[in-house]
Amino acid sequence: MHPRNKHNSGYDLDKLIAIEPALKNFTYNRSDGIKSIDFTNPDAVKLLNKALLKSDYDIQVWDIPAQFLCPPVPGRADYIHALKDLLDESNLPDKVQGVDIGTGANLIYPILGSREYNWRFVASDINPLAVKCAKTIAELNKLPVKVMQQKQPNHFFKTIIKANQFYHFSMCNPPFHSSEADANKGTQRKWKNLNRAPQASLNFGGQAQELWCEGGEKRFILDMISESVTFKEQVYWFTSLISNKDNVKPLKQQLKQFAAEQVKVIEMEQGNKTSRFIAWSFFKP
Repeated sequence: MHPRNKHNSGYDLDKLIAIEPALKNFTYNRSDGIKSIDFTNPDAVKLLNKALLKSDYDIQVWDIPAQFLCPPVPGRADYIHALKDLLDESNLPDKVQGVDIGTGANLIYPILGSREYNWRFVASDINPLAVKCAKTIAELNKLPVKVMQQKQPNHFFKTIIKANQFYHFSMCNPPFHSSEADANKGTQRKWKNLNRAPQASLNFGGQAQELWCEGGEKRFILDMISESVTFKEQVYWFTSLISNKDNVKPLKQQLKQFAAEQVKVIEMEQGNKTSRFIAWSFFKP
């Protein structure tokens, strides 16, 4: 992981259990003797997140409703740290303001960005319940975050970025799948890879809007690029995670057509997994 990632050395489960005692109910000793938790159980993952956020980021109150995505904190932190490097390379000022598109009920990126680097955020989502939950987290933890509902689901920045506002970056974790059926197939593959029979009561979480959209990740980011042109003087770096590396080439082609001045694909490694985000700007370096 990124050198500044607090989770480079793994989890101290004993410390986390002391913070969230209920987490002990989900721990077990692996065959190599290392203590772990059941990562297929959403209750276990949620408690782990609560303990990590309280221990390492001073988030005293955090919870999400059942069936919403519960993000892995270390991987999400890598996006924040890599984005910080990008902003530093661009010689942008210290008082950074960003926009989180599709923040979800968990508000994870504004939490990490504000706690690690004192960034201020506007965070948006189209789901009213997600917005309500994110607002509660922001208010109870006194975070410098304004949570807004995007009432036009086909837009990303419109209605969220107001006239005469400037942001140093936008960020997004787009829905990956192209349909509900495709998302369900993905869940089945996860169960198969874990050598576990699918269980209705133990799923990997995620509302429809978090998991799939028409055209999937590729269409979502292509549309985001198209709309970003309208706001090209109000955001220095537009960024989005890309799960499928095959989508990088067509996204770069679209950015070339729209005459983006800067385009970067930044890779991040978490163990054996490689993730990436694309960043584009209409400002010259």
